[in-house]
Formats: sequence, C-alpha cells, structure tokens
Amino acid sequence: MSEATKRKIVTHEVVHGEVSLSKGQYIVKVLESKGNNLHSVEEESGHVTLCSMPPKFRKNVWIKRGDYLIVESIEEGKKVTCEMVHILYPDQIQDLKSEKVWPQRFYSESEEETERGKSFKEYRNTKPIDSEGSDSDDSLEANVNQMNRPVVYMSSDSESEDD
Repeated sequence: MSEATKRKIVTHEVVHGEVSLSKGQYIVKVLESKGNNLHSVEEESGHVTLCSMPPKFRKNVWIKRGDYLIVESIEEGKKVTCEMVHILYPDQIQDLKSEKVWPQRFYSESEEETERGKSFKEYRNTKPIDSEGSDSDDSLEANVNQMNRPVVYMSSDSESEDD
C-alpha cells in the first residue's frame, strides 16, 4: 500500500470514524506539545502526564493545544503513561456527551470550544458584499512594502537639434 493511500485511510478514520470508549481508554485534554511526538495532557482527575503519538498518526494528523484525545494506558512507562488512540472532533465530542461518557471536568471547556468553532465556521462562510454584488477592494490598504520611486523625465537631445 502506498504512503499516500495510508495517509488517506488514517485521516478518514480519524475525522469520520465512530468513537467509543473501550476498557482501559479515557479522555484527556492536550495542554502542549513537548516535541518528539510527545504531548503534555491533562486527565479528568487534573493529573498532568505525557502522551505519545503512535507512528500511524505521525505526519498524517496534527493536534494542537486544547484538543481532546482518547488515550490508552501504557504499563511500562514512568514519564509517558499513555498513548493516543483517537483525536476527537466537535461532532464526535457531541456524540460522547449524548452517550453520557464525557468527563464532567471537561464539560464547560468543550462547550466553549464548540461555540468558538461554530462562530468561526459562520464567519468563514459569510463574505462582505458591496452594493454592486461583487467583493469590495476599497477596504484594502495600500501596499507599504512597495517603494514609491520618483519618476524622472529627461529631455532628449534630438528635439533640440530639430529646432
């Protein structure tokens, strides 16, 4: 299987896949990226730990601060105590809330994120239209990176010879 095909399959699975918690899995919130495919995450109890990203997600899916993940415990780790199983998107978070498996600690935070995501989608889908029905360029500022070069007019010697 080619690398591009693997990337498409993993991306489709993450974005459109059905999400459910199985035994040994729990939900965490990403606090920051530590580098080298390690992320600092907060558990429901408030405990902060490190989470590793498995190779199938690397260079295929990106996560950022504030995202929610489903992780699985790692028994042999001391510092890194869990591994990412699934990245949660707003639709999947709503499904988990309707199933009553969403952690109480993350309720208010996830609602703010969902509202912010909705308002951004609404903003992105609306375009300012002027009275003529086309996009307005009047609101654009002049490009200050361009130097205004003076125009120099030189008289030619051929004109003076003709006189």
